[in-house]
Amino acid sequence: MAGRKKVTGVKPMFGNQRSFSMRATRRKYHPNIQTKHFFVPELDRQVEVRVTAGEIRTIDKIGLLEFLKRRGVSVHRLIGE
Repeated sequence: MAGRKKVTGVKPMFGNQRSFSMRATRRKYHPNIQTKHFFVPELDRQVEVRVTAGEIRTIDKIGLLEFLKRRGVSVHRLIGE
């Protein structure tokens, strides 16, 4: 996927699917990963990032650069420089 960088480290969770008879079969819970464009005023450009829905709310609250700083990810990794 050219141009889309995944910032999150979220992986699928595993659990059991229970039928009416309570028989257990293994299943996978996938994270809700979305592709979102964020405008970074410090760079004066938009950045496309793949993050989970919960992380979108965090980015809206604290900003993309602060979010990346807390994750230990460089903004230059996102823009391809």
